[in-house]
Amino acid sequence: MFQKLGFLALVTALTLPAAAVDKPGSISGYVRNVGGIPQMGAMVEVLGAAARDLKVFTDERGHYAISDLIPGTYTLKVTAPSFLPALREKIGLHPGSAITVNVTLNTLFEAMAIAPVQGKGDDDEWKWTLRSMTNRPILRVLNENDPMTVAMKGEGSSHDLRASLSFVAGGPSEGYNGVSDMSTGFSVEQRVFAEDSVTLAGNVGYGQGAGSAILRSSYKHKSPNGSEPSVALTMRRLAPPDGGLHMQGLQALGLTTQDEMTVSDVLELKFGSELQTVQFMGRFTAFRPFGTADLHLSPNTVVEYRYASSRPSSTMANDGEGGVTDLGDGPRVSIASFAPALERAHHQEISVSRRIGKTNVQAAYFSDQVTNTVLTGVGAVGAGGGELLPDVDSGTFSYQGQNLNTNGMRLVVQRKLASDLTATLDYAYGGVLDLSKPDVELHDARESLTAVRRHAVAAKVSGHIPGCKTHWTTSYRWMNGRGLTPVDMFNASAGQSDPYLNVFLRQPLPGFGFLPIHMEAMLDLRNLLAQGYVPVMGQDGRTVYLVQSARSVRGGVAFTF
Repeated sequence: MFQKLGFLALVTALTLPAAAVDKPGSISGYVRNVGGIPQMGAMVEVLGAAARDLKVFTDERGHYAISDLIPGTYTLKVTAPSFLPALREKIGLHPGSAITVNVTLNTLFEAMAIAPVQGKGDDDEWKWTLRSMTNRPILRVLNENDPMTVAMKGEGSSHDLRASLSFVAGGPSEGYNGVSDMSTGFSVEQRVFAEDSVTLAGNVGYGQGAGSAILRSSYKHKSPNGSEPSVALTMRRLAPPDGGLHMQGLQALGLTTQDEMTVSDVLELKFGSELQTVQFMGRFTAFRPFGTADLHLSPNTVVEYRYASSRPSSTMANDGEGGVTDLGDGPRVSIASFAPALERAHHQEISVSRRIGKTNVQAAYFSDQVTNTVLTGVGAVGAGGGELLPDVDSGTFSYQGQNLNTNGMRLVVQRKLASDLTATLDYAYGGVLDLSKPDVELHDARESLTAVRRHAVAAKVSGHIPGCKTHWTTSYRWMNGRGLTPVDMFNASAGQSDPYLNVFLRQPLPGFGFLPIHMEAMLDLRNLLAQGYVPVMGQDGRTVYLVQSARSVRGGVAFTF
């Protein structure tokens, strides 16, 4: 009897370890950002000699679970849009064990705030950001080693109050409704309710166009699912365009709302609208919706539909992130026979973007319908006979053109040549407005405008100088013929650039060691060679010019607290 029991005990002792060796284990945990917000839809990959090609996605709580893993040593790789990839290496999984591995994701800004990147990292750590709000282009790579952006926009900052102040001077090239030749910009952001924020920003002019001012207040809420709905109220007041016209200044009030949502981890929707009322020689209202729908076919391929009802911000072309306290472009207004009109637009496009190693490619087809197209002019003008709006700050004016209905295509190729050097090539084909005959008078120019097809090629190179931390961007956009409007004027991709030769510089300056203040100088040069000037005869007999972009120089200094 005892011999049988001993035999059974021996067999059990020998078989239990063997069974335990084959018993699988599991790894689970939560994925959050540095603020503790769960990240839904983050991809978690299991890497290891004993692992199959396993990929799972986090749920609405940021939770993931991977089971049936053979005992061994594993590496977890976690990726999510707008975040750097995160690795957890040498995870030892014993037979039948359940391991909890929580992962915190960082943006480029947060990673640089902790420690500078040294040497050449893994190719996968170079992160393309596929994003496309109304003024936020798809196919834009986040700029690395950008100290000013870190100070202003870095998420996860321990400070509840952030502020910036800028002083800028020079001649803008936007025409009427541009900023003053001398202005002060400011922004104050206060964090409330842990993750929400309230921002007050503005720009006050005190040059020749004294009395111009822009003020914006906004509230942004961070939802547990990762979306960030926001609402903003913008007030604009511009000085009269010319005292001799006895006109009142333009006053505008805009209410902007936007939100985003994700459907089944593959469809990302971003949408919003602006309700704008304008008081200028009468009152008129405009409703400007915008939105995108991104279908993620794979981690490297996105199909996007985009709708916009206003042109992208002009500051995005060179600065990328919009600059210090960028408040966007206001209503585009022109007059004809003393009757004011708003430029109204409907832009639709569908694009396919794909990342191939260090190269990102986008192909897009677009359709544009623009009513009361606003053209920019340069030259000394008198009253203008109620046909133009002069801007006393920059020496430019706005002129009302014909309607433009066109379609076309775009091809963008962007490649990161080095850790601090990125090159972009943009080709576009579409319609522009041009004069059907030369040497026309200004009051007859509108009837001579016609839509013609043009090719446009743009090359843009941007980077950083490591020693002095200078951020620079230079671009040149060429068109095969004359035109008064750019080809693909609603381009919001990484290939967006101003016409002709442009240079943009941002230079961090030495600060005060005992004060948490960052200083930076900025220089923005546009159309340096003064190309694309089309002469027309003004009503006073002097020659003026219609242009895509007027030559301009702006510079200043900014402080961030």
